[in-house]
Amino acid sequence: MALLKDHFDFKNAMQVPRVEKVVVNIGVGEAVQEPKVLENAVSELTAITGQKPCIRQAKKAISNFKLRAGLPICMVTLRGNRMFEFLDRLISFALPQVRDFRGVSARSFDGRGNYNLGIKEQLIFPEIDYDVIDQVRGMNITIVTSANSDEQGVELLKSLGMPFSE
Repeated sequence: MALLKDHFDFKNAMQVPRVEKVVVNIGVGEAVQEPKVLENAVSELTAITGQKPCIRQAKKAISNFKLRAGLPICMVTLRGNRMFEFLDRLISFALPQVRDFRGVSARSFDGRGNYNLGIKEQLIFPEIDYDVIDQVRGMNITIVTSANSDEQGVELLKSLGMPFSE
């Protein structure tokens, strides 16, 4: 915290950016035909995050993600201790499990200091048993910060240990 305060010349400690919440989403479009898929996604997300997800409907269609409006999405919003435990497991254990991992892209910021990370398979988390899963699912992890710019967001996540690629 003192490093960020000195780096950006903040006058007050309350100006230093911090992580506010982490949102984890899994799109489960196959649940329309097969309701059991939704139950499996909920149980996997519960094991990964330690919190029961809520099921929402997609608001708009995104063709790149094969998502149509109205399809179910499992999502969890983590705050406080659970958020920091999840970030610690993600940064120190799960991300290095990715094959050919060279760091995460620093270009995935949204302009306001929030970071989006896409994961192709849930198997990188130690809580998921390879023999129990029915299919490989991807997920989107959004790290919401109080930073005002991408530069502040990058420095905040670097101070937390996020391995950015150069």
